[in-house]
Amino acid sequence: MDLAPAGTPATPEAGDFATLLRSRGLYPQSAGAVTSTHHGSATVETQATTILAFKFADGVLVAGDRRATAGNTVVYDRADKVLEIDSHSLMAIAGVPATAWEMARVLEHSFQFYRRSQLQEMSLEGKVRALSKLLRDNLGMVMQGVGVVVPLFAAYDPVVDAARLYFYDAMGAQFEVTDFAASGSGSPSVRSVLYYENTWGKKPLTKCRQSEAIVIALRALDTAAETDTATGGVDRRGRVYPIIKIINSKGIQTLAEKDLARVFKREVP
Repeated sequence: MDLAPAGTPATPEAGDFATLLRSRGLYPQSAGAVTSTHHGSATVETQATTILAFKFADGVLVAGDRRATAGNTVVYDRADKVLEIDSHSLMAIAGVPATAWEMARVLEHSFQFYRRSQLQEMSLEGKVRALSKLLRDNLGMVMQGVGVVVPLFAAYDPVVDAARLYFYDAMGAQFEVTDFAASGSGSPSVRSVLYYENTWGKKPLTKCRQSEAIVIALRALDTAAETDTATGGVDRRGRVYPIIKIINSKGIQTLAEKDLARVFKREVP
């Protein structure tokens, strides 16, 4: 006989954790939103999108738009979503900037400590797993609907003398990328552009020169901005351009905004 008081929600099936959270009013109503109430108003966490990366002839290009949003509000239009972890490692962030930036700081200090204590660089496999562990450690926040981060990671691997690229899910699973990857709310449009260029363009992405790769990245982010309000793309009026970095055996190169502006005006309608 059921002795629960009248009006008590039915006990969820064993293992149905999401239903249990809903029954306690703890399950978020929408992805990426914090539904806690503060003085009668909902608090929405800041989100950062969109990021992309792909291999080209001279290494790996990593790019991100500059917009940060909270719900339907643009919080900031000059956010840096492509972060240098060390001289040969890049992390691009999609999700909650506060969590992602903290992960980047932890990674940076971890790599420095290893280098100074072991008198050598951490292996690429070690770097990839270090980020995976940080994402797994953040799983509790993800289950609460806050602090979600879905990054891309690029690093030069001296063993194979090439830059390598990885993408992750929010639970820390890592996957090595063959050609290209994208993350964030504008990623469907970005992936469509990159797939088209890689398959039907004049040449595959891995055969493109740096100048050609820059044009493709700008076009992809500008296309995403047309269909996704959370993606800033290129702000023509404010003259705000995406962050684009190149990583290869020489290290990391950050492309100057004036150079991006010149390329964009010449190559993108």
